Amino acid sequence: MKSERPLSRVAIATLGCKVNQYESAGIGEALARSGHALVPFSETADCYIINTCTVTARTNYQSRQIIRQAIRKNPEALIVVTGCYAQTAPDEIAEIPGVSLIAGHGEKDRIPDLLGSLEKNGREIRVGDISPVRPFASLPVSRFQDHTRAFLKIQDGCNAWCRYCIIPSARGRSRSLSQDGVLEKLNLLGRAGYREAVLTGIHLGAYGQDLSPETSLVDLLKRIERERPLERLRLSSIEPTEISDDLISLLRKSSLICPHLHIPLQSGDDAILSGMGRQYSAAFYKALLVDLEGAIPDLAIGIDVIAGFPGEDRASFENTRELIESLPVAYLHVFPYSPRPGTPAADMPDQVPPDEKKRRAEILRDLGSRKRETFARRFQGRTLQVLVEERIDRISGLRKGFSGNYLPVHLINSRASQVNSLITVRLEGFEGTRILGRVLSP
Repeated sequence: MKSERPLSRVAIATLGCKVNQYESAGIGEALARSGHALVPFSETADCYIINTCTVTARTNYQSRQIIRQAIRKNPEALIVVTGCYAQTAPDEIAEIPGVSLIAGHGEKDRIPDLLGSLEKNGREIRVGDISPVRPFASLPVSRFQDHTRAFLKIQDGCNAWCRYCIIPSARGRSRSLSQDGVLEKLNLLGRAGYREAVLTGIHLGAYGQDLSPETSLVDLLKRIERERPLERLRLSSIEPTEISDDLISLLRKSSLICPHLHIPLQSGDDAILSGMGRQYSAAFYKALLVDLEGAIPDLAIGIDVIAGFPGEDRASFENTRELIESLPVAYLHVFPYSPRPGTPAADMPDQVPPDEKKRRAEILRDLGSRKRETFARRFQGRTLQVLVEERIDRISGLRKGFSGNYLPVHLINSRASQVNSLITVRLEGFEGTRILGRVLSP
């Protein structure tokens, strides 16, 4: 039977990327405008919305865990599941008793309107083919709960089809928000009090290629630089082949765009890169990072790397480790290879045993920790502009903030009144892995 009581309390859980975070915020804001109360996911609610991720088998498992957790918390609640896992495996989710709605990406923005018609004891699956979807879907967002920085989704989908990745099947083809739409939303965020926004997308470097007339990420950034709707802009992940000389030049001169790039590597072995369907060599990647370091000396570069891709033997893994050792990187995101059904890599021969993938991932994580510390220590005694966050570190008891080049600084003498302010901080030392800074300006 249909729910006759108002869904006054709604809780949202989000797994995965910044695009998902942005979309969850849009759903939440639309619900709040229509009179619902948003409550923490840990509380009892009338409706739970789980925005899932499917980038690895583990995120599928985590999504199912959170769905069951919500059902246990309130068996009478409506349970709505959306996101990439919902798009690619709705039948798996439908096997969980208690799920009310499974909404694919084509229906995601309609969730706030669909809640009133859901039946508690029924199950509705609204998942269609995402590949022909062309309009750019994005609910407006002006607030991000518990975040000092804002996110703005400017691109969705991916045309690359790397052989290990399920995301093109989950998100569809690349599509972009118009330049006018981007500036309108950045101005909205600036008026809401945000000092910094992160431009995010599934394949950010493909921004604008689907628009008419065609444009580019660099063209967009130049316009944002001219109009300056807020004080700081940060880019999310961008492919190495899409970092042009024009982008490097713009980053070098800009007082708005943070000196921070996240550039996926995935492997440092050419044969493995070819098997992955990546369109560059290890030598190309290294030359790019050396050029970036020379052009922008304080630039923070983060990288993604996959451990244990099919066919990765000890020699090819060692090529990856040695390349990363030689690179000017600030941090690593390490992922043990996870076979995704429906991708070519899942059926490749020479799959690496799970224990060996785990061992290699740990080696790379240790390397990433050393890289992170080496990069941070370069700035000891120097002053940086830090955006102060509201969250206080549980262990040190200090408020934290991030520099433009993404150093997490624990502030020795910050005040609550400095939250969401850009302040001048001198890096004074380290306490274990924590970077300590002293506030020099209000």
